[in-house]
Amino acid sequence: MWSDLPLFPQRASTMAGRVDALYFFLIAVSAFFSLLIAGLIISFAIRFRRRHDSEVGAPIHGSMALELVWTVIPLAIVLVMFVWGARVFYAMSRPPAGALEVYVTGKQWMWKFQHLDGQREINELHVPVRRPVRLTMGSEDVIHSFFVPAFRVKADVVPGRVTTLWFEAIAPGRYHLFCAEYCGTKHSGMTGWVVAMEPSDYQAWLSGGAAEGSLAAAGERLFQSLACNTCHRPDTQGRGPVLDGLFGKQVLMANGQTIVADENYIRESIMQPSVKVVGGFQPLMPTFQGLVTEEGVLQLIAYIKSLGPTKGPEPAGRTEGSDAAKPPPAGGRTR
Repeated sequence: MWSDLPLFPQRASTMAGRVDALYFFLIAVSAFFSLLIAGLIISFAIRFRRRHDSEVGAPIHGSMALELVWTVIPLAIVLVMFVWGARVFYAMSRPPAGALEVYVTGKQWMWKFQHLDGQREINELHVPVRRPVRLTMGSEDVIHSFFVPAFRVKADVVPGRVTTLWFEAIAPGRYHLFCAEYCGTKHSGMTGWVVAMEPSDYQAWLSGGAAEGSLAAAGERLFQSLACNTCHRPDTQGRGPVLDGLFGKQVLMANGQTIVADENYIRESIMQPSVKVVGGFQPLMPTFQGLVTEEGVLQLIAYIKSLGPTKGPEPAGRTEGSDAAKPPPAGGRTR
């Protein structure tokens, strides 16, 4: 009924119905109280108006029952909104296990997509239906915002950090993609499409692209070209921590803080390595700010995520005076 109206786009994802239900509940509550308050104002203005100059209103004494009613009822409604909204937010912020990974770079004025097997796209993203898709996004320049109205998903893509978003398309089709944050003179042209396909059609499309190697392989090549492998060695003899099996684990910092090794931690370790130094290691790693593009950062993240656990036991830590204190070779990494 409403699918042809711009304000009511098609519901094409598993989360769209839940978002719409919450949205319409908020609209209904707002409309009800707006009409109630407006009606009471008009009613009271007519009923209690001064009919002649000598008329003086009678004093009104408070009512505990009335005070409790208009305190408890709004409180209950607000708590319902909070719990409902928190449940939807929690579901939208945690992608299901086994989600298809796609890496996205926002750039004036285009969206660049990288699939794990090496497929690349610009302003068009092909995905299978009935499978969760997790987007790992970064910006090359200014703030962008990834917005697909039919999926009811939107996330700001902020320079200097990695943003994640997920959705699961439920019907094949082409769905508009917009940048929902003003990003420059051609902001209105930063649009694209998400093409949802049946799994068999998606596999056929995926196999028909140019073979450029996987995203993790591209990250490995960049890792080696920057000489990162001279310090981050899998045999625990390097100047930097072992990266095998690192992603998603708790990492103890030199200041005693414990941090989860997620995408943002890896990105910060590449661009600003001295901000968080792993316990037992020296802050010797040079910054790669300006040397690695945002696409390159995403490739390195994909490579580190692909590394399995080390085969041998890892040492408890490195102490000052060991080879961790030695200066790194040119371009080496010590994080």
